[in-house]
Amino acid sequence: MRMLLIHADEMSFEARQKTPIAEEEPPTKSASVEDCLVVFAAVQEADERDPEAVVKAAADEIEDVAGELGVDRIVLYPYAHLAEDLSDPKVAVEVLKGLEEELKGRGYEVTRAPFGWYKAFTLSCKGHPLSELSRTVTPEAVEEEAEEALPSRYMVLTPEGDLVEVSCSEDLGDVPEDFRHLVAHELGEGGEERDEEPAHVRIMREKGICDHEPVSDVGHVRWYPKGHVMRRALAEYVEDRVVELGAHVVETPVMYDLTVEAIREHADKFGERQYRMRAGNKPLMLRYAACFGAFSVLSDAVISHRHLPLMVYELSNSYRLEQRGEIVGLKRLRAFTMPDLHTLCADMDQAVEVFLEQARMCLEMGLDLELEYETVFRATRSLLEERPDLPHELASVIEEVYGGPKHVLVEELPERKHYWECKVDFAYVDTLGRPIENPTVQIDVESARRFGITYKDEAGEDRYPVILHCSPTGSIERVLCAVMEDRQKRFEREGVLPTFPTWLSPVQVRVIPVSEKVLDYAEDVLETLKAEGIRVDLDDRDEPVGKKVRRAATEWIPYVAVVGEREAESGTVTVTVRRESTPERQVKEEMTPEELAERVLEEVEGKPKVPLPMPERLSKRLEFGPAA
Repeated sequence: MRMLLIHADEMSFEARQKTPIAEEEPPTKSASVEDCLVVFAAVQEADERDPEAVVKAAADEIEDVAGELGVDRIVLYPYAHLAEDLSDPKVAVEVLKGLEEELKGRGYEVTRAPFGWYKAFTLSCKGHPLSELSRTVTPEAVEEEAEEALPSRYMVLTPEGDLVEVSCSEDLGDVPEDFRHLVAHELGEGGEERDEEPAHVRIMREKGICDHEPVSDVGHVRWYPKGHVMRRALAEYVEDRVVELGAHVVETPVMYDLTVEAIREHADKFGERQYRMRAGNKPLMLRYAACFGAFSVLSDAVISHRHLPLMVYELSNSYRLEQRGEIVGLKRLRAFTMPDLHTLCADMDQAVEVFLEQARMCLEMGLDLELEYETVFRATRSLLEERPDLPHELASVIEEVYGGPKHVLVEELPERKHYWECKVDFAYVDTLGRPIENPTVQIDVESARRFGITYKDEAGEDRYPVILHCSPTGSIERVLCAVMEDRQKRFEREGVLPTFPTWLSPVQVRVIPVSEKVLDYAEDVLETLKAEGIRVDLDDRDEPVGKKVRRAATEWIPYVAVVGEREAESGTVTVTVRRESTPERQVKEEMTPEELAERVLEEVEGKPKVPLPMPERLSKRLEFGPAA
């Protein structure tokens, strides 16, 4: 809600004509009030999330100003011109009526002008330094204040199995650097961060992967062919994995009706910014996750206890209206693609069992991306009292996947603030020491009842399931962000040449003929590899071989096969293996095209085979991004 507060000698108004959205029974059509505080107010879309909280927060602000001015008469005047993102008219009337009653309950004499009427008014402002003030209240601000009133308790679960309470990163002692950065971030120690552009922003542009779209809203990305193939490979990889587990794949709309109570309540639980709009007088939102569609599908289904645990999966095009200044590269966007898995469980025992299984899946998929995560486990105090072994069970899963114990940060919430009772967040720490939250698993104890999702138990009775939310990798954009940051960090720390996992690399093999004489043989090599489903291209440009090889290196291509007359005669290729090379020394091996294909196929076994989405010959290929 936005408010303009005027300390007035006199305020008078008269309602003259109704509009289509006018309240039917106006509190008064005309009034004249002397020595008063006039509050011009606009109720905004965001206020729909928690009208009661907005009423109390607005009353607090008005009371502060009225107390400072020494007035006890308030005029509430609806004034839509203070904001563009106005709430539903019904909500606006509800909020203004609530504010009127709240202020009266605090002892003020309140006059409220009618909502939705054309009105004439005259105003005489007193003209002193505090006579004209503006205030804004939001549900987010109210929630932040409430959360500050009930702070979390943070503990570190050590590799030895001890839970040690921490209040700052200095309490940690000797821990890995990335874990220290994670704890500092969670405890709000901003000094751990550096004000620099993350490495992946430069990489995504230099490699022609993607960039922000200048003619769209901020935080929306254009994907070039190389980025397209990486996104597609990731999307197919996640879907293949969850289908193997027994998930049902669905597709649902991106837009939802906020007049539906369950949709609005769930949206209100989100606590982050949303894209909202109107179709006529109907308020709509663009989804921020697949929950809305998945839950609608599940509420219509006839579910038996025999189906449980029941999984529904969608690759969700999602939208969040992040602050402009918070949008960075691929880490935080307004439009992103989220792999979303929802699992119905019979009870909390089954939910915890599946929670640990899905946590294992997230970690294993991270290893397929060559990423190792730091872990934050969050749970309510009541759950930790009921299940004190759960953090240790999670730590055991992490140890089994990584082949050794790791520190885990545990956040104990004094009470449940969200729809989940516990969750685990896996984060990759970037080159600047900033965590990138990737996979997550959450145990949701509210949504089944809210959306009317039930299953029949063994006795034929309807039961509400416990629901798990899982993003096995995190958003596609953040995955690529983390992969690029990881390659840069390894290069800086260990001198390892940056290389994408071969299954994810836009081009897996580049064939380079040394001259036109061997072009036919080079094309035969290309066809041999292409027939095996390998993404291979051919640098047939009229340029020196050294320049072509250097160009392939800047693109991080895993295998560069050079073909000369000797190779053509022997039926081989000379391959530079990037993963085994160093900045000082290139590792080259001579092998047949079939041996090269076998080697690549062994590396990408079990991963999607996505075809090259651009011309195979570089002479025919358009360059995108700064390289163009």
